Amino acid sequence: TNYATGSSVPPVKTGSPNPYGGPSRNPHHASPVRSSHAPIVRDTVNGTPITNISNLNMYANKWTIQARVTSKSDIRTWSNAKGEGSLFSVELLDQTQDVRATFFKEAVDKFYSFLQIGSVYTFSGGRLKVANAQYNTCQSNFEITFDQNSEIHLANDDGNIQRQHYEFIDSIAGLERTEPNTMVDLLAVVQAVGEVATIVSKKSGQELTKCDLTLIDTSATQITLTLWGDKAASALTDYNQQPVVAIRRARVSDYGGRSLSLSGSIETNPDIPQTAPLQTWWRTQTANGGVTGKSLSATRGGAGVMESLEQRQTIADIKNNNLGYAGDKPDWLTFKATVSFLKKDKEGGSWYPACANAGEPCKNRYKVTQTTDGNWYCDKCQGSFPTCVRRWIFSGVVEDDTSSTWVSFFNEQAETLLAGATADQVYAETYQDQQDQDAYDSYFAKANHTEWIFKCKVKNEMVNEESRVKTSVVAMQPVDFAKESRDLLSALAKF
Repeated sequence: TNYATGSSVPPVKTGSPNPYGGPSRNPHHASPVRSSHAPIVRDTVNGTPITNISNLNMYANKWTIQARVTSKSDIRTWSNAKGEGSLFSVELLDQTQDVRATFFKEAVDKFYSFLQIGSVYTFSGGRLKVANAQYNTCQSNFEITFDQNSEIHLANDDGNIQRQHYEFIDSIAGLERTEPNTMVDLLAVVQAVGEVATIVSKKSGQELTKCDLTLIDTSATQITLTLWGDKAASALTDYNQQPVVAIRRARVSDYGGRSLSLSGSIETNPDIPQTAPLQTWWRTQTANGGVTGKSLSATRGGAGVMESLEQRQTIADIKNNNLGYAGDKPDWLTFKATVSFLKKDKEGGSWYPACANAGEPCKNRYKVTQTTDGNWYCDKCQGSFPTCVRRWIFSGVVEDDTSSTWVSFFNEQAETLLAGATADQVYAETYQDQQDQDAYDSYFAKANHTEWIFKCKVKNEMVNEESRVKTSVVAMQPVDFAKESRDLLSALAKF
């Protein structure tokens, strides 16, 4: 018998023999007769009767279920008048239903590392309560609470329990008509991975890690999916190869047109029949120059991806459509424009000194000040470092055939504009030992009069008690003239 002790146990592979010497579960074992309120028993494992999740009820408190862990949340902390603690939740699936289970306080320390997504366990000693339909979308009418006295054993995985239960929507295109707060399952390709960012929750004050994925399917429609916590932190590694992903329970939002936020699980290149046709479609599209798709998340709400040629706007639309005045939320637009001027004459260089701490909470973003001893001090992490990391920040003018506008360039977009040159690199070459103005100017001269497709955030701000519209570049890509020609021909063919 293998009890959870708080140590990590490797999952048992499908079809492997029982590593603990007990008999494998027999799916044809006769179910014993039960009383009116006793749960239906479908089988036994090591002599222990196993109850179907679908047959759990409030009248029977001695039951054992055997189920696969299909999702596991990050550990969250809570604090209220009664005290504070930590919790995490899992979703458990057997042959009949899935159910949500939550672990609190000591049970978090005991079971979090032990429970691995994809592995099968037996669970007993939990308490049932009626599921809250507002937050729980599992099929069971109940949810389970486990404590440190609950018993959870790693079980033999004989393959009788499927890896995950999906109810896929027909296509991403259909989400345009889906009501907000609806939970959906979908199968899609990860077309792009956004920047991993840290935000502060207005509700809890805690720092949260988030990352937006751009999804696309055979309807040639894109939508943004937001990941949180550990899933967001590892997104660049997990999804940079444009895999097919199966998403279980994403919540539909009308923030930014239509967007999704992951509430359940996400599986990469799932072993299901629908995966191969979608992979084949995507390979064909990329071989033919990519997909010009409609983005459901393009109107508001995030950097997302570049809109298609047909959805692009012009610089004149910023003023004509009064962009930037939509309350607390910014407006977003994509346009093609040429860089006509770059303001590079900031004293000391067009960068700012950022904290050398690459970890939380700074991640090389927060401004530092140099102290009298020559070190760099950060108010955010209260650290003092012998060096800093310089990050670009400057403005410029871009223009198209309708108008021109000032825009702000921040570090990642500035590096793209300056052919990959980092602020530290340019500082070392042109400022560190002695100022070489010509070398410094040459980086900006090469970027002038280049043509790009810009995605910008437009927001009204108060500066010295004066209302101004600020336009910031959040993404940019060079113009692919061959693709532009194909997209233009495709757009003309629709008229």
